Amino acid sequence: MERILTLNNNLHFEVLSNPEFLSEGTAIKDLEYPDRVLVGSRQTQSGLKARDELVEIYANWVDEKRIITTDIWSSELSKLVANAFLAQRISSINAISVLCEKTGADIVNVVRAVGFDTRIGDKFLNASIGFGGSCFKKDILNLVYMCRYSGINEVADYWDHVLRINDFQKDRFVIKMLTAMFNTLAGKKITLFGFAFKANTGDTRESPAIYIARRLIEEKAHLAITDPKALKNARIDLKGIDEKVTYIDDPYEAAAKSHAIAIMTEWDLYRDIDYEEIFKSMIKPAFIFDGRNIVDHKRLFEIGFNVYPIGKPALTHF
Repeated sequence: MERILTLNNNLHFEVLSNPEFLSEGTAIKDLEYPDRVLVGSRQTQSGLKARDELVEIYANWVDEKRIITTDIWSSELSKLVANAFLAQRISSINAISVLCEKTGADIVNVVRAVGFDTRIGDKFLNASIGFGGSCFKKDILNLVYMCRYSGINEVADYWDHVLRINDFQKDRFVIKMLTAMFNTLAGKKITLFGFAFKANTGDTRESPAIYIARRLIEEKAHLAITDPKALKNARIDLKGIDEKVTYIDDPYEAAAKSHAIAIMTEWDLYRDIDYEEIFKSMIKPAFIFDGRNIVDHKRLFEIGFNVYPIGKPALTHF
C-alpha cells in the first residue's frame, strides 16, 4: 500500500498500522471501551507526526494510558500474536480435556484450580469442540507463513500444532458420537443445537459445526440443524451435501424423533430449554453430546439422557 501511494512523487503519505481488536457480538462495546488502542508508525519525524494526529482522535474517548504507540511491524505482529495466544489457550485446554476423559478427571475442576493462579487467569479456558471464526485460523496461518519464510521452522511447527489440536478436537467429537451410539450413525437423526462459531452472532466462518456436520453426513446420519441466527449461513455452508439436512428454527421441533442432540454453540437458549420435554419427544436411548459444556449434565442424566460432555466422564444408563 505504501509503495502504491508513494508512486506519485508530488504527494507524501504516511501509512499507519492501527489494528482492530473487536469481538463479534460485542463490537460496539469494544469500540467504546477498548482494552487498548494500538498505533504503529515509522519512527521518522513525519511518521511520528501522523501517529500523533491519530492518537489525538482516539483521545477524545479513550484514556491515553490505553493508547499504545509503537513501530509498524510491532503493531502488525501484536495483532497476530494476540489472536494466536487466545487460540493457543483454547487448544491447550482442549488437549488437557482429552487427558481428563482418559483419567476420569473433570476439566471444569482443573480449569477452576488453574484459573485461580493470577499468572494464568480463567479466560479462554473453556473446553469445547474448538475455536472458529474468521480471525484465529487466518492469523495463525499468517504467523506460520512468516516463520517459514524467515527460516524458523521450529516456531512455525509450534503454531501449526495449535491448529492441528483444534482439528483433532472436532474429529474426536465425531468419533465419540459414533462410538457411543453403537458404532453406527447410519439412518439416525442427530440434531445440532447451534451452527454459528460463537453465540450472539450469525457468523459461521470456520465454525466447528461445518466440519462436524459434514462428517456426520459422511456417516450416513440425518441432520436437523437449529440456530437462532445462523440457519441462512448454514444452508450456504452445506450446499451440495444437504439432501439429508433439515433446517428448523424451533429447537423443540428440531429435536423431535432425534436419536441424539449435539450442542455446537453456547447460546443461552440451549442452557434454559426444557430438556424434559425434549427427552419425551426423542427416540430412546436418547443421547446428548455437549460440545460447549453449558448444560447441567447431572440433571440431564436424571431425566434419562446418556450424557457425553467435553473433558468429563460420560454419564450413561448402560
